[in-house]
Amino acid sequence: MIKIDKASYDYVIRDENDNVESSVRAVDGVSLTIEDGEFVVILGRNGSGKSTLARMMNGLLKPSEGSVYVGEGATQRNDLAVAPCTVGMVFQNPDNQIVSNVVEEDVAFGPENMGIPTEEIQKRVDEALARVGMMDHKNKSPNALSGGQKQRVAIAGVLAMKSKYIVLDEPTAMLDPIGRKDVINTIKDLNKNEGITIVLITHYMEEAVDADRIYVMDGGRITMQGTPHEVFGKPAQLKAFGLDVPQVTELADRLGIKGVITTGELISELKSRKSGI
Repeated sequence: MIKIDKASYDYVIRDENDNVESSVRAVDGVSLTIEDGEFVVILGRNGSGKSTLARMMNGLLKPSEGSVYVGEGATQRNDLAVAPCTVGMVFQNPDNQIVSNVVEEDVAFGPENMGIPTEEIQKRVDEALARVGMMDHKNKSPNALSGGQKQRVAIAGVLAMKSKYIVLDEPTAMLDPIGRKDVINTIKDLNKNEGITIVLITHYMEEAVDADRIYVMDGGRITMQGTPHEVFGKPAQLKAFGLDVPQVTELADRLGIKGVITTGELISELKSRKSGI
């Protein structure tokens, strides 16, 4: 699991003599637990602290206060040294993650730095590319790929390191609708069919409707949590935190129908009401 216990993080501003001038608290006393195999979504407006929290899960940032536990024995240790391999990270801009001129070499970069034998690396690369549907592009230059394809290559790089958890920080924010759909479908497939734990940070509400649990952040704190039906069932509260709700939920709410988060649910409810007239 990933367990965060009363964790806070301060961005410190220093002068030219390395003296602390000021600090900004980005995450403030957050506690949450993500179980193996879960699909968790973290929502929040810009500046809410969600990206900082993601980097704490991955070990890129060490909490100023509190603890972050990762992997087996998580309730007993706070060892972030293992986090970058155990918790893979996919960032917003796919171009910032590309390190090679050939797709398969890019996917191999992580395992190579872990000291994995060459034969095992090739096996991992092929398996990872196949799992994200990019095997036909293994010998291409990343520059020849679309944004969505680049993100799938980034996910393959995480899979090649055998990461048990994948944290994705707004991975579809810079993609067109087709690329966004491809990446989200890949994420859902890895979670449901491969059992990989997914933590998705997004501002697209529609990407959260299939989550096991949603956490809403504001001002560095967890302000709402629950299943998609529980969270999106409170549109006024979400809007108070600067967030929207899925379009179908908004429509259903205006029609006086509560607790709807998918088009199928709305159609079913409307048919039920029509038949009851």
